Amino acid sequence: QVQLVESGGGLVQAGGSLRLSCAASGLIFNRDAMGWFRQAPGKEREFAAAISWASGVTNYADSVKGRFTISKDNAKNTVSLEMNSLKPEDTAVYYCALHVRGAARYDYWGQGTQVTVSS
Repeated sequence: QVQLVESGGGLVQAGGSLRLSCAASGLIFNRDAMGWFRQAPGKEREFAAAISWASGVTNYADSVKGRFTISKDNAKNTVSLEMNSLKPEDTAVYYCALHVRGAARYDYWGQGTQVTVSS
């Protein structure tokens, strides 16, 4: 059973920074990518960033491009999201997710971690 556990959320002032981490455990076959999604109150969950597990190629939503950086540590089986220049609109629950090669969508999800940016 694959488990994803996020950490690093919290409260920060606008313009500040936070670093989220996600630790993956369990039997993971054919991992293609890992990503971060977020869900703000009253809104649908949206994509924030993703990284190819094999190549390290990254992809970002336009709303976070230039401010967020996703990275991975294959040896530690972790993925991180460095968030800089945070804005109140970045307030959301952030979820780590794992995509299996050939799957139509992300199959495994963490429990989420709250990020609150005060103005």
